[in-house]
Amino acid sequence: MYATELRAADITVSLEEFRMKALAWANQHPHVAYYTSNEIPYPHHGFEHLLAVSSGASVPLAEMSAFKSLRQELQKENQLLCGFLSYDLKNQIENLQSQHPDHVGFPLLHFFSPDIHLYFKQDSICIYSTEDNIASSVVAIQETPAALPATPKAVAVKQRVTKEKYVAAVEQIREHILEGDVYELNYCIEFYAEDVALAPLPLYLALNHASPTPFSGYLKYHDKYLLCASPERFLKKEGQKLISQPIKGTTRRGATPQEDALLQYQLRHNEKELAENMMIVDLVRNDLGHSCATGTVQVEEMFGIYGFRQVSQMISTIVGNLRPDKDLVDALTGAFPMGSMTGAPKISALQLIEALEATRRGLYSGTFGFIKSNNDCDFNVVIRSIQYNASNRYLSFMVGSAITYDSDPEQEFAECLLKAKAILKVLGQG
Repeated sequence: MYATELRAADITVSLEEFRMKALAWANQHPHVAYYTSNEIPYPHHGFEHLLAVSSGASVPLAEMSAFKSLRQELQKENQLLCGFLSYDLKNQIENLQSQHPDHVGFPLLHFFSPDIHLYFKQDSICIYSTEDNIASSVVAIQETPAALPATPKAVAVKQRVTKEKYVAAVEQIREHILEGDVYELNYCIEFYAEDVALAPLPLYLALNHASPTPFSGYLKYHDKYLLCASPERFLKKEGQKLISQPIKGTTRRGATPQEDALLQYQLRHNEKELAENMMIVDLVRNDLGHSCATGTVQVEEMFGIYGFRQVSQMISTIVGNLRPDKDLVDALTGAFPMGSMTGAPKISALQLIEALEATRRGLYSGTFGFIKSNNDCDFNVVIRSIQYNASNRYLSFMVGSAITYDSDPEQEFAECLLKAKAILKVLGQG
């Protein structure tokens, strides 16, 4: 592996302009993964600021035995892997199935090992390459016009589930809760647009500007794109330490500091939101317990309130220490799919989700991230995200909320629209 560190004096443009040029240069390749925390303070930090690029093939992973195949790959020579796990991998963890249509078409999982990757630091850029071509790559980057945020002309976004059908589904869920099938379920709906021609990278930059989050990212997988503005971490591994930070509880931002403080106070003391968060904390503790040493799973922070550009969220932090006989794949399978996007009990929730939702989730409520050469990792929850297939020109995004027996269908629908606000705005709908 070849490496170099660039400082401002080493290049002909500013470090920020070099980053935007690097994004545009990277986007010419078939495999791109970009991760940023937007420098937002966050417990255990957000994503590292990383851009990874490959012109080669994906890591060969067998979809039918995805986790076994991933484990075998991680046992090979040390390498950085960038990619995702789709929600429907749940079917390989539990006896489940998915039969709804999927119009975007991401595979069940995808990882690539970058030919070249860049870490953006505050006053420098560290570049790593598998070949002795860093100098020529730096020249190529500087000669590339910088990427700029841009939104398409108003996209004709449709709603897959009408408000009336949404309300009816929530009432069904409440009946299932009353009957004891589940006590919380995350119900999601799709917004979509057909025959859409757009430039994914400029749109991602516009989305990231409108809604900066600590687990933001951009993925290009040939003709398929993920434009992600996620505020939520699924799983981080640092040595033997595992960290999960589920979100449950959402409110809008206030128009003034006083109103904002009041809304956050109301969120922190809302009995329904607290109950939702507590249920998922218990679920995540149980999930981490599958791979962590007895007695090490702890709730580090309960009901933390964090403000982002569009919404304030209630976030809890759960940590644990991986058992010596367990590995990263054990940690992933023990916690996947994430409880904040399913419900509790998890298997019953997963079965009801399939019965009630109208669209296959695909990459939505899956996870996007990276695995380092030492098998440390950081993965987000794919929410507040646009998926786009450039070949069939289909655009999709989904939103949802946690339904409990105390849920008011009208309020839950309003929460869905609040979560969709930033995406609708950059698509010219607000």
